[in-house]
Amino acid sequence: MYFISKRIFDVLASFVVLIILMPILLIISILVLVSSPGGIFYKQVRVGKNGKEFGLLKFRSMRAGSDAKGQLTVGNDARVTGVGRFIRRFKLDEFPQLLNIIAGQMSIVGPRPEVPKYVALYNEKQQKVLSVLPGLTDIATIEYIKEQEILGKAENPEQTYIDEVMPAKLDLNLQYVEKANFWFDIYLIFKTIGRIFR
Repeated sequence: MYFISKRIFDVLASFVVLIILMPILLIISILVLVSSPGGIFYKQVRVGKNGKEFGLLKFRSMRAGSDAKGQLTVGNDARVTGVGRFIRRFKLDEFPQLLNIIAGQMSIVGPRPEVPKYVALYNEKQQKVLSVLPGLTDIATIEYIKEQEILGKAENPEQTYIDEVMPAKLDLNLQYVEKANFWFDIYLIFKTIGRIFR
């Protein structure tokens, strides 16, 4: 019953948010388009439920071709555009993922989907996070909302991510998988909104 109600909520909420925020999303689209060449959206391969890969959508916040210089964003990354810095701060770049949710590739609440490169490093226990749909937010998203700043202070950001940040986030993701229920999802949604604006 939980998964049925979760799916209904995901689809209805995504449609409502898209309709209400359409004027703002159109303004963001225009700003992204004129701020630097490369188009409005950024599509990246992520790993979803049961290890199935899909194309995660975001408003493009970095200059075209930035992936060639690494997939992690750290500190005041020079690849991030001025508009990109603003929409990242308030997580506005994530709103196109509502389309991923409607398509059934994601949920509003669930472990954040990772790129294949890092999923390949998961141990057997950590792979349990792939038993549920990935989401826009979860416990780890809230706790590591300033992940970019944390990695920016590291001598080797990628190694720090692999050795410290990713395992810690996965532990939190596993906690979510174990205790997930509809009201806990609602709690995490409001807690995420509160953290973004705090």
